[in-house]
Amino acid sequence: MTYIDRRTAMLGAIAASGAAWAGAATAAPFTSRRISVVTRGTGADVLLIPGLASGPGIWNGVIAALPGYRFHLVHVRGFAGLAPDANASGPLVQPVTDEVARYIAAAGLKRPAIVGHSMGGTLAMLLGLKGLARRVMVVDMLPAGAAMVGGTASGLGFLADQLGGYLTGTVAGRRTLAQIVGQTPGAQGSDPDVIASALRDLAHIDLGPQLGRMPAPLEVVYAVGADVEQANAINRRFRTAYAVVRGATLKAIGPSGHMVMADQPTRFNAMLGAFLKGA
Repeated sequence: MTYIDRRTAMLGAIAASGAAWAGAATAAPFTSRRISVVTRGTGADVLLIPGLASGPGIWNGVIAALPGYRFHLVHVRGFAGLAPDANASGPLVQPVTDEVARYIAAAGLKRPAIVGHSMGGTLAMLLGLKGLARRVMVVDMLPAGAAMVGGTASGLGFLADQLGGYLTGTVAGRRTLAQIVGQTPGAQGSDPDVIASALRDLAHIDLGPQLGRMPAPLEVVYAVGADVEQANAINRRFRTAYAVVRGATLKAIGPSGHMVMADQPTRFNAMLGAFLKGA
C-alpha cells in the first residue's frame, strides 16, 4: 500500500472509525449546532478530536487503557451519524474550531491537553495557536492538509474546490461519495456535503507559517508502513514540516495505516499515556 493510499484523510478516501462507543457517557452542559461533546471519566481534562467523517468511537481503546482522566469527546455534526445542522453548508474547519474553543470556555477548562487525529489534528493545532491548550498531540496529520497527499495548499486548493463540486453537485459524484462512505468502516451516516466542505477547507489550510509561535508543547505521532524506503520518505516529510516548532517531539509508529490507534493500540496508548503525564 502506498503512502497516498494508506492516508485516507484527504482527497483519496474517507477514513473513519466512528462506531458506537461503549460505556456510560455524561453529556456536558453545552449545546451547539456544529459539535456535540460528551465527557468520560474523572481527572485531568483531555480533549479528544476525531478526524474526517469519524466519531468518538475511534478513542474507545484509549479511554479504556488510560483511566484517571476526564476525556471530552468531540463529535463534529455531519460525521458518523450526527445530522449536519449548521455544518450543512459553507466553511467547516474554522467554525468548528471556534465552537470547540467556545466549549472549552463554557466548560471552564483551564488549558486542557488536546489530542486530534487527522482533521482533528488540524483543529488541535488551531486551538493550540489560540493559547487554549496546555499540550497538543497531533496524530498523523501535517500542518498543510494538502501535504498528506503530496501536494500544497496553492496547488491542490483549486482541485479540491472542483472535486468538492463534483462529489456533491452531480449525480455521479454523489454516487461515488456514497460508495466511499458505505465501504469505509464507521463512516456510515456521514453527510457528503459536510465531507466535501471539510476536504475543501483542509486542502486550503497550511499552518506551517504559524506553527513557530505555538505556545504549547507539541507532540506529533505519525504512521509509517513496513517499507523502509517509504518510511524514510514519510519521516523526512513530517520532520521537515514540523521543524519550525522548537522542541516539537515527533514519533513514528508502525507498521500502521492512518488509524494508528486501531492498528497499533498498545504502542499508541503508551505514547499517549506518556504525553498526558507531561500535561
